[in-house]
Formats: sequence, structure tokens, C-alpha cells
Amino acid sequence: MADKKDITGIILAGGKSSRMGSDKGFLSLNGIPFISLIIKTVKPFVDDIIIVSNNPDYDIFNLKRVEDILKDAGPLAGLYSGLYHSETEKNLVLSCDVPLINGAILKKLIEGIDPEKDVVQLQSQGKTMPLIAIYKKHCMPRCLDLLQEGERRLREAVMQLETKTIELDPDLEQYVRNINTKSQLTALRNELAH
Repeated sequence: MADKKDITGIILAGGKSSRMGSDKGFLSLNGIPFISLIIKTVKPFVDDIIIVSNNPDYDIFNLKRVEDILKDAGPLAGLYSGLYHSETEKNLVLSCDVPLINGAILKKLIEGIDPEKDVVQLQSQGKTMPLIAIYKKHCMPRCLDLLQEGERRLREAVMQLETKTIELDPDLEQYVRNINTKSQLTALRNELAH
């Protein structure tokens, strides 16, 4: 497995959260903010963590916070900004709306790193997950080209890079759920309460 000093964790927390109406990283489960849960899970696998967000409230975590270099240009811009500030070739990238993410999944991704591939992403129930993935720093120029062409979607970038996709075991699928709406959050809180 890759040495953690060779990997930077990048948490994308810059989304508009239009469906949720508030900053998703600060939503909580059992009183703990999503971002805290994610930081705790990522920490054992990386040496540094970068939070990509324009919100200074994230400074309370005493981690390196960087703002989007290109404003209002979606997740692709967040990835680009994170890679730009990373000092390692390998980067473990997560969105801030996967509070249940666990170490087994991150270990699987890191073990899947391939010298021939730019990206290692997960697939669950037939759906790829470019926001739970490893990206190499050398993806940056392609990301920038796409951003300059007006592209904002991460999926589009991944399709143009050398990508390896790892099928997630069905028993791990629950841990990659992303929480985008108030009803999803309520449902998750209710599940955890039982």
C-alpha cells in the first residue's frame, strides 16, 4: 500500500448546497459535523489534509484551507484547486457529504493505485463515484483545459483521463451514500437512531 506521506487528503467542501440550503460539511450526525467524521476517517491514510472551501468557518479544524482558484465553477474547479495546492502526486479526494465513509473503503482505493492510471474511482450499484477517488496531481492541466472550455462536471474529466474503476462490495454500499437533501439527512438520522 502507498505510504501515507505520499498521499494528500483533499476534502471538497465548497459546494453551493442548493438542495440542502446550508453548508453540508457542517451538517451533523449524532452532534458531530460531517466534515469532522470525514477528517477522522481520512487522517490515518494521509500526511496532510486540504479543505477546499471559500468558507472561513472551516478554519476551526486547523487544516490547510484553500479557496477555489476559479470561482463558481463546480466540483471540477474544487478538484483543480485541491490538486494545485497539493504537494504530493497521489491525492485522496472526497466530497464533504459522505459522512459514513469508512477506512475499509479508503484502503481499497489506495490499494488500487495504479502507476498507469490517473484516477482510481469507486463504482456502486452501477454508478461511478468521482467524488470518492484517488487523483494524481498531473491531472491538473486536463482539468484546467476543461474548466476553460466551460466544463464543470467531474464525471466529464474522469472520462477523459486514464481511469481505473473499482466495484464496491454490496456490503459497503451504505458507507458511500451522499447526503444532498434534508429528507436524506432525516432518513439517515432516523436509521442511526434505531
